[in-house]
Amino acid sequence: MITPLLPHPAALVKTQKTRTMVIADLHIGWEMALSEKGIHVPTQTPKLLQKLKNIISTYKPEKLLVLGDVKHTIASAEMGEWHDIPEFFNEIKKQIPEILVTRGNHDGNLEPLLPENIKILPATGMIMNDVGFFHGHRWPSPALLKCKTLVMAHVHPVVAFRDPAGFRITRQVWVKANCNKTQLTQVLLQKNKVKIEKSPEETLWKNYKIKPKTIQLFIMPSFNDFLGGRPLNEQKLSERAESERIVGPVLRSGAVDIENAETYLLDGTFLGTLNQLKILR
Repeated sequence: MITPLLPHPAALVKTQKTRTMVIADLHIGWEMALSEKGIHVPTQTPKLLQKLKNIISTYKPEKLLVLGDVKHTIASAEMGEWHDIPEFFNEIKKQIPEILVTRGNHDGNLEPLLPENIKILPATGMIMNDVGFFHGHRWPSPALLKCKTLVMAHVHPVVAFRDPAGFRITRQVWVKANCNKTQLTQVLLQKNKVKIEKSPEETLWKNYKIKPKTIQLFIMPSFNDFLGGRPLNEQKLSERAESERIVGPVLRSGAVDIENAETYLLDGTFLGTLNQLKILR
């Protein structure tokens, strides 16, 4: 259904008719945010572009889905983004004619920056080959509950390690977590102001003609590996710190077993669950 393209932060969804590559969290223009703080880093967009072009050349997908956060500034766009984002996508369109973008929390005023014929999808997500995709900063549509598997971004998942000498390193990871479909159904219905009658499953069927099937959630690593992220295996410091560690309403809902989630390096190496990694750290 969905296959990580090891060792890259990308995945491939195959149907009988098409192959779609999925990436997330490009954050084009992040260097400008550092520049405002006095840290001057040359634009890394050409490296990002070349990495994506190489992966496309290898796997030859017909479509590309960007799972949110194309740009880095949130509500507006910096001067560099007006140059880099159109150029980035014009180059990609030479290899892939059909590009879809699910709106992320950094994608305000994105439309003027994108070339023509790139489709922007709502933050509530989309379904492709029985897999539900959404960025993760907002609640997904209840329609995605008919998918066994959900895929989200937004988190930039990394884990941290400290060696005996005290040196700390972080590594990007894929995260696979189990979902409680009844609890997730109940929360999504409540967020959509739907009154629960008898059971969440019956209410979902009555209002949306959907039987909930969601049992697992994948969290994608960011395609922009310069970003870093908040380590998911940090120890609990306080209730506030814990809520900041867990990013996104779905993960904070209690319907996703994030503590026992499996973690995998980009090359596919299984590291263990987040609980086990806390002990090792």
